[in-house]
Amino acid sequence: MQTSADAAHEEQPEPGASRELPWPMAARRAHRERLARDRVAQGAGATGAQWTRLIRRSKEKVREGLRSLQPWAWTLKRIGGQFGAGTESYFSLLRFLLLLNVLASVLTACMVLLPTWLEGTPPGPPAPNASSPCGSYNPGSHGLVTFATELFNLLSGEGFLEWSPLFYGFYPPRPRLTITYLCAAFAIGLLYLLLILHRSVSGLKQTLLAESEALTRYSHRVFSAWNFGLSGEVHVRLRQRLILYELQVELEEARVRRKAAVRTLGQQARLWSVRLLVNLVVLALLGAAFYGVYWATKTTVELQNKPLIQRTPVLKLVVDYLPSIFISVANFVLPPVFKLIAPLEGYTRSRQIVFILLRTVSLRLVSLLVLLVSLWSKITCGGDAEDNKCKTCGYNYQELPCWETRLGQEMYKLLLFDLLTGLAVILLIQFPRKLLCGLCPGALGRFARTQEFQVPDEVLGLIYAQTVVWVGSFFCPLLPLLNTVKFLLLFYLKKITLFSTCSPASRTFRASTVNFFFPLVLLLGLAISAVPVLYSIFLIPPSKLCGPFRGQSSIWVAIPESICKLPQMAQNFLFFLGTQAFAVPLLLISSILMAYTVALANSYGRLISELKRQIQTEAQNKVFLAQRAVALSSADRTL
Repeated sequence: MQTSADAAHEEQPEPGASRELPWPMAARRAHRERLARDRVAQGAGATGAQWTRLIRRSKEKVREGLRSLQPWAWTLKRIGGQFGAGTESYFSLLRFLLLLNVLASVLTACMVLLPTWLEGTPPGPPAPNASSPCGSYNPGSHGLVTFATELFNLLSGEGFLEWSPLFYGFYPPRPRLTITYLCAAFAIGLLYLLLILHRSVSGLKQTLLAESEALTRYSHRVFSAWNFGLSGEVHVRLRQRLILYELQVELEEARVRRKAAVRTLGQQARLWSVRLLVNLVVLALLGAAFYGVYWATKTTVELQNKPLIQRTPVLKLVVDYLPSIFISVANFVLPPVFKLIAPLEGYTRSRQIVFILLRTVSLRLVSLLVLLVSLWSKITCGGDAEDNKCKTCGYNYQELPCWETRLGQEMYKLLLFDLLTGLAVILLIQFPRKLLCGLCPGALGRFARTQEFQVPDEVLGLIYAQTVVWVGSFFCPLLPLLNTVKFLLLFYLKKITLFSTCSPASRTFRASTVNFFFPLVLLLGLAISAVPVLYSIFLIPPSKLCGPFRGQSSIWVAIPESICKLPQMAQNFLFFLGTQAFAVPLLLISSILMAYTVALANSYGRLISELKRQIQTEAQNKVFLAQRAVALSSADRTL
């Protein structure tokens, strides 16, 4: 019977109604069962495909919803259409940094401020006559204080601000607060790292795609860059301008590459000599700036204890801001010099932007590092533990009784001075220059000329300000909140300046390059800022008269002491994570995964190269066949 059913199945490949088939009863029953199974399978497949489509559409809607929730989306689109994608990348980075500071402020409020007041009102400052083996610490102002003194205290972080939640020294030595304070610093740092890495990876994809030959440079933009879903004349014009700027970048870089391809050996040698000379000049300028920052910091520490300086508030404010003034002057004078000599090296516009950014970021970040090294040298007595000033307490308690608050004050002054400098440049230079250009059509107006938005300088200003916050947030917990207000104000000021005083750039550059390079420089700033913070946590003894870690041998000691209070099983597990038995296998597994990833990437690269070679071969074959066809047709007409 089964054989007849199989034979009937072979005779009738197309499905149909079982009762209409000239088959035995058993064969028709088997046919009905097979059709039922097929319907169930098809239904399951259709349901799976339907769920897949539903999930994909849901993801797209979520992305569109999140994109619509992003602040200033229309403003950034308008900036990109009128001034190019390079200028848009600056405002996109500013929005990203604003998000980082908002998240850091929320974590600080939850992990530092709330535990401080949940356990009771924090105690007041030490008594003026209180003393200890590590000296005395008398923060704040005593007695009647004039308005001028209060203003100077606001600008320098002293007086009523010195013993406030703004600085490290205010927080009391409570067991839970010490853990949350330290964990907040590590959690915020990890959050910064993950978000910047995510942005770097997304920018790297765009950079590799744009700088590789995977896409034909012009046809991709001409045939694939238009968005047919645009509605409205304004959106259409903005998109047209954006494509125009991208084509200008490609044409300019193609011109530079053609010029480089026809250089002779003598021209190449001359060009490399010019590049060597330019880099030597850059190194000399950077060295002079770094020495100036070191001198300004050393002079500030020496002058602060002079009686004349202490009696004169204006002189004291100038001395307090001397390192900030010198750093700001160097950052104001040298970047235009770097921009002026960059075209001499013969690179493309995008490559010039990268080199200007590298030199400017070296100036800004290393200047900050020199300032910190000078301060740490003063705190640790130059590393000499046997010095009379550091022998008793492990740090220079005579000049810096609460060295953490002093570091927070320096970062606070740097942030505040950077904001005041930016406001002064906008109000006293950029707006008057625009008025002069509009009111004076003659030679004076041509001398003032319409200014362009300098993306490298502006971006490095953002990264410098953010690095200052990363360094100082451990010693000044509310610094991310202040930086949030600063960046919010800066966004609107720069937007007004851009649309009212600036013209579109005469030379544009590739936005994909800087979209990857900006987060990379941010990572460099984060790494540089981590060094002094970790050095303070692990190696320098905390102040004995202020802060949540007073009385400890080091700030990090609070973590092992808290672990020892946990159950034995939790202690064993946490201490196991720090042993070689855990670190060595983890290192081996990581190395194997890294080697596998590199091998896989190399294989994909070879496959891509082979496919490109095949495409080129096919194109050559088609050209050859077309030429042969033309030749044969010409021969036929001749015959």
